[in-house]
Amino acid sequence: MVVLDATVVNIALPSAQKALGFSDGNRQWIVTAYSLAFGSLLLLGGRLADLIGRKIVFLVGVVGFAGASALAGAAQNFEVLVSGRALQGLFGALLAPAALSLLNTTFTDAKERAKAFGIYGAIAGAGGGIGLLLGGVLTEHLSWRWTLYVNLVFAVIAFIGGMALLRKGAPADRPRLDLPGTILVTAGLFGIVYGFSNAETHHWGSPLTWGFLTLGVVLVAAFTWWQTRAQHPLLPLRVLVDRNRGASFAILGIAGVGMFGVFLFLTYYLQLTLHYTPVKTGLGFLPMIGALMVAAQIATTVLVPRFGPRPVVPLGMALSAVGMAWLTLLDGGSTYAANVLPPLIVIGLGIGLAMPTAMSVATSGISEEDAGVASAGVNTMQQVGGSIGTALLNTLATAAATNYVKSHGTAPAILAHAQLHSYSTAYWWSAGFFAAGTVIAALMYRSGRPNLTAGQAVHM
Repeated sequence: MVVLDATVVNIALPSAQKALGFSDGNRQWIVTAYSLAFGSLLLLGGRLADLIGRKIVFLVGVVGFAGASALAGAAQNFEVLVSGRALQGLFGALLAPAALSLLNTTFTDAKERAKAFGIYGAIAGAGGGIGLLLGGVLTEHLSWRWTLYVNLVFAVIAFIGGMALLRKGAPADRPRLDLPGTILVTAGLFGIVYGFSNAETHHWGSPLTWGFLTLGVVLVAAFTWWQTRAQHPLLPLRVLVDRNRGASFAILGIAGVGMFGVFLFLTYYLQLTLHYTPVKTGLGFLPMIGALMVAAQIATTVLVPRFGPRPVVPLGMALSAVGMAWLTLLDGGSTYAANVLPPLIVIGLGIGLAMPTAMSVATSGISEEDAGVASAGVNTMQQVGGSIGTALLNTLATAAATNYVKSHGTAPAILAHAQLHSYSTAYWWSAGFFAAGTVIAALMYRSGRPNLTAGQAVHM
């Protein structure tokens, strides 16, 4: 549901924008409203799963996510659509860490765990592919609204399965929730993402941009300080001290920024420059998803158990950087088979090697009482990275197009070239983020195979 929702909305964005009449500057809020709520509340959702029980938090998340999807699908104006997306983010912040922590605490044997995370990565990839294709079919033949209504079908299946199959998993001893830490980190993450989001509609010198960014950084720093003193910390530092886990969190955040370069801007390139229908656009992404699924299985079941994460993750990030740089060669005369397909496959292989590996390593060695908050940390890095990526890349692309028009004029051909130049700018920045991730992964990951499995506590 969560993965499909992100890709479905990307495909439906142009149609929703046309139907509700909101501006290019506002279109990012359809993605950012979700990410603001999701990213800023994930740590709270993960801790609630640890304190209350993963089953009940999972089920509440499923029902709430479905209701929010129905609200957004029925929206008659931009404000209601954004509100529905924000509510999706709120309930997704309960659903996602509960689901991942259930996986993490269920599979403790090393071989079973590798297979489980390989399947998890493949399902996540398949969800993205189904979302792209289903989003195209629903947008073209029914309405963009059905890209949100479709979540109700998945929610019914997930709810029935959760009720029947999941164990309660509620802890016998429930420590109190770290309320000051919750307020600090929620407000801090909100400020950071909101500050980046304001950069497009305002400017970098505006207090609404740098002011929120500065406030967010200060609050997150205060949260980190508080966690060393709180009796029942929201994010215990024992979750963060492992070097491989810290590397994985960093990689997931960087990849979250870079991935939006391909998903958001390539969607607009295919639909607005090559004039693909939504269905054809969805089909165009499927080879990338297929490559991602294959690479995820190979990485988690073969490469990482044999070589460890240090060679695998940098290779994946480097391939992603090469693929993003390759996309900068696209122009108005490019064809899909010759110019779009090869870099898409390279990016799919790269992401498939890097992200499932990082997710598995990030949640290994976590004691059961911390599984929810560790899983939330994984999702937080991805979603905050995605939020920053959407806002930052949108800002940079818009600025590049504006400057191009100022320099070359406003003829129709010039405007088309300005659009291509904006996409190329986003691809280059995404490539830069993946390249930085390559270096960070090579330096931070320890050599050798990981020797921690779920259920083993990592102590200070």
